[in-house]
Amino acid sequence: MRTIQQAMAALEADAKLAAEEERRIEAEKEQQRQAEGRKKPGKPAALPSEEPNPKAQRNFTDPESRIMKSKDGFVQAYNAQAAVDAHAQIIVAQELTQHGSDQGQLVPLIEAIESNLGRKPRQASADSGYCSEANLEALDTRSIDGYVAPGRAKHPTVANGKVGGPLTQAMRKKIDDGGFETPYRLRKQVVEPVFGQIKQARGFRQFLLRGIEKVRAEWTMICTVHNLLKLFNLANAA
Repeated sequence: MRTIQQAMAALEADAKLAAEEERRIEAEKEQQRQAEGRKKPGKPAALPSEEPNPKAQRNFTDPESRIMKSKDGFVQAYNAQAAVDAHAQIIVAQELTQHGSDQGQLVPLIEAIESNLGRKPRQASADSGYCSEANLEALDTRSIDGYVAPGRAKHPTVANGKVGGPLTQAMRKKIDDGGFETPYRLRKQVVEPVFGQIKQARGFRQFLLRGIEKVRAEWTMICTVHNLLKLFNLANAA
C-alpha cells in the first residue's frame, strides 16, 4: 500500500511539473508569436491539467527518468548534453537533465563553458532544437558568433513575407548566405564524432546507475574519460 501511495504522489508531482513545463513552452510560443506579429490561431488552448493521466504509469526502475522521443520511438531516458571544442574535440561542458527539449539547454551550456574555461566561447553552433528568439538574443548579448539552425517553418508566413522573429530571420539569412563552409554546416564534424566514439568505440549504450544525481555523475565520468583519452592521444601525437 505504501508503495502505491508513493507512486501516486510521484505521478501527481510529475503531472504538476509537466503542466508547469507546458505553460512555460506556451508562454515562450506566445512571446515569439507577438515578436513575429502573428495572431494566435484557433480557440485559446485549455489550461494544462495538474492531475495525473488515469493511464499514467510509474517507472519503478528509475522514477526520476522521463519518457522522451528518440529515433526508435519513445523511451525512458535522460537528456545528455555536451559542448565540444571544434579543433580538439574536447568536451568543454556537459549536462544531463530530465527535459526532453534541447531548447532550454543552450544558455546553461554556454554558462558552463564560461565557468569551466574562464571565458566565453567566441563562436557556437547548434541544431534547430536549440533555436529560439530567447537563445539567439542570449548569444547576441554575450557577443558570441552564433550559428543555430532555424529549422523548418511550421507556421504561415507573416505580413512581411518572412517566417520567424527578427533574430530567427537574420540567422536563417546568415546560414543561407554562408554556403557549405559555415560553422553550422560543419557542426556535424564536431559533435557527432564525439558521441560516436563514446557509443561505438567505447560501447556506452545506456546508463548503469539510477537517479538523476547518480546518472549525472556517470555522464560526467564518461565525458572525463573521453577527454583523458583525447589528451593522451594528442600528447602521443606531439
